[in-house]
Parts: sequence; C-alpha cells; structure tokens
Amino acid sequence: MRRIITYGTFDLLHYGHIRLLQRCKEQGDYLVVALSTDEFNAGKGKKSYFSYADRKRMLEAIRYVDLVIPEENWEQKVDDVRQYHIDVFVMGDDWEGKFDDLEEHCEVVYLARTPEISTTQIKTDLSS
Repeated sequence: MRRIITYGTFDLLHYGHIRLLQRCKEQGDYLVVALSTDEFNAGKGKKSYFSYADRKRMLEAIRYVDLVIPEENWEQKVDDVRQYHIDVFVMGDDWEGKFDDLEEHCEVVYLARTPEISTTQIKTDLSS
C-alpha cells in the first residue's frame, strides 16, 4: 500500500481543495490529511472561518481522504511520515523546494495549484 500525506488549513472548502485531494489520492492508495489546528493557525497569524472540528468533519466526508490528523506545528512532518508509514509527501507548488529535506524519508511531490481559485481570493472577493 502506497501512503500519501498532505498538509493544509482547508478553510472555505472549494473545488481547488477537492482537486488537490483527488490528485493527492492518485499518487497512492491511502491519503492522510494533516489539518492545521486553530491554535497553529493563530500562531501563523491566520484565522479560519470554520473551526478545526468543522473543517475536519468536512474533510472526512470527502471520498479521497482516508484519515485526518491535526497539524500542530511546523516540525511534526518527519514524525508524521514515520508514524503513518508515508511513502509520498504532497504539497501545492507554491511551497516548491520548502520541504525537500523530507526526501531522505519519503518521496516529495509538488502539484500545480488550481490557478483560478484560492481561499484568499474568495475572502478578498467577498470583502469587496
């Protein structure tokens, strides 16, 4: 079984998120999503519209997602890869190069983002 992991906040869930999760799942058989907790987001200066619990429930309802775990800090990635026996770490290409150090533990793949949609764009459009 080929196990995949990706990380994110997944707030204001949209078709770009669904496409990312689908493409992550295409990399293997079992997809783990590490979901940023509200506390971790606050430390990054981000505020989600939906709570961690609500975002987790939404992700768990998506057929591509097999397991949702909390992302509580930047440093947990190596431990997650080991604990969940991850074969492939996947992130959007806006993070390209930032996680190459994980290559000693698993394959690292950066996927192109869906260019016409983002949570930031949705928030901007709604506030104007």
